Amino acid sequence: MRCTILASGSKGNCTYIQGGDSAILVDAGLSAKETLYRLAHTGCAADMIDAIIVTHEHVDHIRGLDVLARKLECPVYATGGTLADFLCHRRTSDKPLSTHSCRYDTPFVAGGFTVSPFATSHDAAEPCGFIIEENGEMLGYCTDTGIITSHMLDLLRRCDGIVLESNHCPEMLANGPYPESLKRRIRSSRGHLSNPAAAAVLRMLGKDAPQVVLSHLSEINNTPDRARASAREGLGLFFKEKCLIVATQKGSTPDIPQEIRL
Repeated sequence: MRCTILASGSKGNCTYIQGGDSAILVDAGLSAKETLYRLAHTGCAADMIDAIIVTHEHVDHIRGLDVLARKLECPVYATGGTLADFLCHRRTSDKPLSTHSCRYDTPFVAGGFTVSPFATSHDAAEPCGFIIEENGEMLGYCTDTGIITSHMLDLLRRCDGIVLESNHCPEMLANGPYPESLKRRIRSSRGHLSNPAAAAVLRMLGKDAPQVVLSHLSEINNTPDRARASAREGLGLFFKEKCLIVATQKGSTPDIPQEIRL
Protein backbone atom coordinates (compact mmCIF):
# COMPACT_ATOMS: atom_id res chain seq x y z
CA MET A 1 0.00 0.00 0.00
CA ARG A 2 1.26 3.45 -0.94
CA CYS A 3 0.18 6.58 0.96
CA THR A 4 1.08 9.89 -0.72
CA ILE A 5 0.33 13.27 0.84
CA LEU A 6 -0.91 15.68 -1.85
CA ALA A 7 -1.51 18.50 0.65
CA SER A 8 -1.65 18.79 4.42
CA GLY A 9 -2.48 21.90 6.44
CA SER A 10 -5.11 24.55 7.08
CA LYS A 11 -5.25 25.57 3.40
CA GLY A 12 -6.19 22.13 2.09
CA ASN A 13 -5.86 18.42 2.82
CA CYS A 14 -5.79 15.51 0.39
CA THR A 15 -4.12 12.10 0.58
CA TYR A 16 -3.81 9.45 -2.14
CA ILE A 17 -3.78 5.81 -1.09
CA GLN A 18 -3.00 3.15 -3.67
CA GLY A 19 -3.25 -0.59 -3.30
CA GLY A 20 -2.73 -3.43 -5.75
CA ASP A 21 -5.34 -2.48 -8.33
CA SER A 22 -7.32 0.35 -6.73
CA ALA A 23 -6.85 3.75 -5.11
CA ILE A 24 -8.84 6.11 -2.91
CA LEU A 25 -8.52 9.70 -1.76
CA VAL A 26 -8.89 10.81 1.82
CA ASP A 27 -10.45 14.30 1.72
CA ALA A 28 -10.53 16.73 -1.17
CA GLY A 29 -9.50 20.06 0.30
CA LEU A 30 -7.77 21.37 -2.83
CA SER A 31 -9.57 22.52 -5.94
CA ALA A 32 -10.28 19.74 -8.42
CA LYS A 33 -7.84 21.31 -10.88
CA GLU A 34 -5.03 21.48 -8.31
CA THR A 35 -5.71 17.94 -7.10
CA LEU A 36 -5.50 16.51 -10.61
CA TYR A 37 -2.30 18.49 -11.24
CA ARG A 38 -0.67 17.16 -8.08
CA LEU A 39 -1.77 13.61 -8.84
CA ALA A 40 -0.17 13.80 -12.27
CA HIS A 41 3.07 15.35 -11.02
CA THR A 42 3.60 12.86 -8.19
CA GLY A 43 3.04 9.74 -10.25
CA CYS A 44 -0.35 8.99 -8.72
CA ALA A 45 -2.85 7.36 -11.07
CA ALA A 46 -6.10 9.34 -11.07
CA ASP A 47 -7.79 6.66 -13.17
CA MET A 48 -7.30 4.15 -10.34
CA ILE A 49 -9.31 6.21 -7.83
CA ASP A 50 -12.50 4.35 -6.93
CA ALA A 51 -13.75 6.52 -4.05
CA ILE A 52 -13.22 9.63 -1.95
CA ILE A 53 -13.59 9.16 1.79
CA VAL A 54 -14.12 12.31 3.87
CA THR A 55 -13.15 12.99 7.49
CA HIS A 56 -15.44 16.01 8.01
CA GLU A 57 -17.05 18.96 6.26
CA HIS A 58 -14.65 21.85 6.97
CA VAL A 59 -13.63 23.64 3.80
CA ASP A 60 -9.95 22.62 3.96
CA HIS A 61 -11.16 19.02 3.57
CA ILE A 62 -13.98 19.37 1.01
CA ARG A 63 -13.12 22.42 -1.14
CA GLY A 64 -12.84 20.40 -4.36
CA LEU A 65 -15.03 17.45 -3.36
CA ASP A 66 -18.10 18.08 -5.52
CA VAL A 67 -16.28 18.80 -8.78
CA LEU A 68 -13.53 16.24 -8.23
CA ALA A 69 -15.90 13.36 -7.46
CA ARG A 70 -17.86 14.10 -10.63
CA LYS A 71 -14.71 14.41 -12.75
CA LEU A 72 -13.36 11.12 -11.42
CA GLU A 73 -16.84 9.55 -11.59
CA CYS A 74 -16.39 8.04 -8.15
CA PRO A 75 -18.59 7.90 -5.03
CA VAL A 76 -18.11 9.88 -1.83
CA TYR A 77 -18.19 8.16 1.56
CA ALA A 78 -18.65 10.07 4.82
CA THR A 79 -20.60 9.86 8.05
CA GLY A 80 -24.26 10.86 7.98
CA GLY A 81 -23.57 14.10 9.82
CA THR A 82 -20.78 15.09 7.46
CA LEU A 83 -22.84 14.28 4.38
CA ALA A 84 -25.89 16.15 5.65
CA ASP A 85 -23.89 19.29 6.33
CA PHE A 86 -22.08 19.07 3.00
CA LEU A 87 -25.17 18.39 0.89
CA CYS A 88 -27.48 20.85 2.65
CA HIS A 89 -25.17 23.75 3.42
CA ARG A 90 -21.95 23.59 1.40
CA ARG A 91 -22.73 22.06 -1.97
CA THR A 92 -23.84 24.55 -4.65
CA SER A 93 -24.25 22.22 -7.64
CA ASP A 94 -27.40 20.21 -8.33
CA LYS A 95 -25.64 17.80 -10.69
CA PRO A 96 -25.79 14.09 -9.77
CA LEU A 97 -23.31 13.01 -7.13
CA SER A 98 -22.99 9.51 -5.71
CA THR A 99 -22.79 9.58 -1.90
CA HIS A 100 -22.79 6.84 0.74
CA SER A 101 -23.19 7.23 4.49
CA CYS A 102 -20.89 5.33 6.84
CA ARG A 103 -21.01 4.74 10.58
CA TYR A 104 -18.42 4.68 13.34
CA ASP A 105 -16.76 1.28 13.85
CA THR A 106 -18.69 -0.28 10.95
CA PRO A 107 -16.39 -1.34 8.09
CA PHE A 108 -17.32 -0.72 4.47
CA VAL A 109 -15.67 -1.52 1.15
CA ALA A 110 -14.37 1.28 -1.07
CA GLY A 111 -12.65 0.06 -4.21
CA GLY A 112 -10.21 -2.63 -3.15
CA PHE A 113 -10.01 -1.39 0.46
CA THR A 114 -11.85 -2.18 3.66
CA VAL A 115 -12.39 1.09 5.53
CA SER A 116 -13.35 1.37 9.19
CA PRO A 117 -14.37 4.86 10.40
CA PHE A 118 -13.78 5.81 14.03
CA ALA A 119 -14.94 8.83 16.01
CA THR A 120 -12.62 11.81 16.40
CA SER A 121 -13.11 14.87 18.62
CA HIS A 122 -13.46 18.00 16.50
CA ASP A 123 -15.89 20.90 16.14
CA ALA A 124 -17.64 19.42 13.13
CA ALA A 125 -20.95 17.61 12.56
CA GLU A 126 -19.76 13.99 12.82
CA PRO A 127 -16.00 13.85 12.25
CA CYS A 128 -14.05 10.65 11.86
CA GLY A 129 -10.71 9.08 11.18
CA PHE A 130 -10.17 5.90 9.21
CA ILE A 131 -8.43 2.55 9.42
CA ILE A 132 -7.76 1.53 5.82
CA GLU A 133 -6.88 -2.08 5.08
CA GLU A 134 -5.83 -3.98 1.98
CA ASN A 135 -4.21 -7.42 1.74
CA GLY A 136 -3.44 -7.50 5.46
CA GLU A 137 -1.79 -4.07 5.53
CA MET A 138 -3.37 -1.36 7.65
CA LEU A 139 -3.06 2.43 7.55
CA GLY A 140 -4.45 4.66 10.30
CA TYR A 141 -5.57 8.15 9.33
CA CYS A 142 -6.11 10.37 12.38
CA THR A 143 -6.23 14.16 12.01
CA ASP A 144 -8.42 17.04 13.20
CA THR A 145 -8.98 15.82 16.72
CA GLY A 146 -8.41 17.54 20.03
CA ILE A 147 -7.84 14.30 21.94
CA ILE A 148 -6.79 10.71 21.39
CA THR A 149 -9.00 8.22 23.21
CA SER A 150 -7.98 4.75 24.36
CA HIS A 151 -10.13 3.30 21.56
CA MET A 152 -8.33 5.39 18.95
CA LEU A 153 -4.96 4.37 20.40
CA ASP A 154 -5.89 0.69 20.27
CA LEU A 155 -6.81 1.04 16.60
CA LEU A 156 -3.60 2.89 15.70
CA ARG A 157 -1.51 0.29 17.52
CA ARG A 158 -2.61 -2.33 14.98
CA CYS A 159 -1.50 -0.30 11.97
CA ASP A 160 1.57 -0.63 9.76
CA GLY A 161 1.56 3.11 9.11
CA ILE A 162 -0.26 6.13 10.54
CA VAL A 163 -1.03 9.66 9.41
CA LEU A 164 -1.19 11.58 12.70
CA GLU A 165 -1.99 15.21 13.34
CA SER A 166 0.73 17.40 14.89
CA ASN A 167 -0.94 20.75 14.40
CA HIS A 168 0.69 23.33 16.63
CA CYS A 169 3.46 24.22 19.00
CA PRO A 170 1.77 25.45 22.22
CA GLU A 171 4.34 28.20 22.70
CA MET A 172 3.95 29.51 19.15
CA LEU A 173 0.17 29.40 19.46
CA ALA A 174 0.20 31.27 22.79
CA ASN A 175 2.48 34.00 21.43
CA GLY A 176 1.03 34.09 17.93
CA PRO A 177 -1.34 36.49 16.15
CA TYR A 178 -4.61 34.55 16.51
CA PRO A 179 -7.41 36.04 18.63
CA GLU A 180 -7.83 34.42 22.03
CA SER A 181 -11.13 32.82 21.04
CA LEU A 182 -9.46 30.96 18.18
CA LYS A 183 -6.54 29.93 20.39
CA ARG A 184 -9.00 28.43 22.87
CA ARG A 185 -10.76 26.55 20.06
CA ILE A 186 -7.48 25.08 18.77
CA ARG A 187 -6.37 24.04 22.28
CA SER A 188 -9.75 22.54 23.22
CA SER A 189 -10.72 18.88 23.30
CA ARG A 190 -12.58 19.51 20.03
CA GLY A 191 -9.69 21.33 18.39
CA HIS A 192 -6.34 20.06 17.13
CA LEU A 193 -3.52 17.91 18.50
CA SER A 194 -0.43 19.81 19.57
CA ASN A 195 3.12 18.63 18.98
CA PRO A 196 3.39 17.35 22.60
CA ALA A 197 0.04 15.57 22.28
CA ALA A 198 1.17 13.81 19.10
CA ALA A 199 4.47 12.94 20.79
CA ALA A 200 2.53 11.44 23.71
CA VAL A 201 0.63 9.19 21.26
CA LEU A 202 3.91 8.00 19.76
CA ARG A 203 5.32 7.45 23.25
CA MET A 204 2.34 5.26 24.15
CA LEU A 205 2.73 3.30 20.93
CA GLY A 206 6.39 2.75 21.79
CA LYS A 207 7.87 -0.23 19.99
CA ASP A 208 4.57 -0.64 18.13
CA ALA A 209 5.01 2.76 16.45
CA PRO A 210 4.90 2.11 12.70
CA GLN A 211 5.84 4.38 9.83
CA VAL A 212 4.50 7.81 10.77
CA VAL A 213 3.43 10.87 8.79
CA LEU A 214 2.99 13.99 10.92
CA SER A 215 0.19 15.98 9.31
CA HIS A 216 -2.01 19.09 9.40
CA LEU A 217 0.80 21.36 10.62
CA SER A 218 -0.20 24.99 11.12
CA GLU A 219 1.85 27.34 8.97
CA ILE A 220 1.40 30.06 11.61
CA ASN A 221 1.76 28.12 14.86
CA ASN A 222 4.22 25.36 13.98
CA THR A 223 7.27 24.45 11.96
CA PRO A 224 8.33 21.09 10.49
CA ASP A 225 11.48 21.15 12.62
CA ARG A 226 9.50 21.64 15.83
CA ALA A 227 7.02 18.91 14.97
CA ARG A 228 9.81 16.47 14.09
CA ALA A 229 11.82 17.24 17.24
CA SER A 230 8.77 16.71 19.43
CA ALA A 231 7.91 13.41 17.73
CA ARG A 232 11.50 12.26 18.02
CA GLU A 233 11.42 12.96 21.75
CA GLY A 234 8.16 11.02 22.05
CA LEU A 235 9.54 7.99 20.24
CA GLY A 236 12.77 8.03 22.24
CA LEU A 237 14.80 4.88 21.69
CA PHE A 238 12.25 3.72 19.11
CA PHE A 239 12.92 6.67 16.78
CA LYS A 240 13.98 5.77 13.25
CA GLU A 241 14.66 8.65 10.88
CA LYS A 242 13.41 6.82 7.79
CA CYS A 243 10.10 5.99 9.48
CA LEU A 244 9.07 9.60 10.25
CA ILE A 245 7.84 12.06 7.60
CA VAL A 246 6.57 15.57 8.22
CA ALA A 247 3.91 16.53 5.67
CA THR A 248 3.45 20.11 4.49
CA GLN A 249 0.97 22.19 2.56
CA LYS A 250 3.09 21.70 -0.57
CA GLY A 251 2.61 17.96 -0.25
CA SER A 252 4.62 15.41 -2.16
CA THR A 253 6.81 16.57 -5.04
CA PRO A 254 9.02 14.63 -7.46
CA ASP A 255 12.09 15.93 -5.61
CA ILE A 256 10.74 15.54 -2.05
CA PRO A 257 8.24 12.69 -1.90
CA GLN A 258 6.02 12.79 1.18
CA GLU A 259 4.80 9.25 1.23
CA ILE A 260 5.10 5.92 2.97
CA ARG A 261 4.88 2.43 1.50
CA LEU A 262 3.58 -0.35 3.71
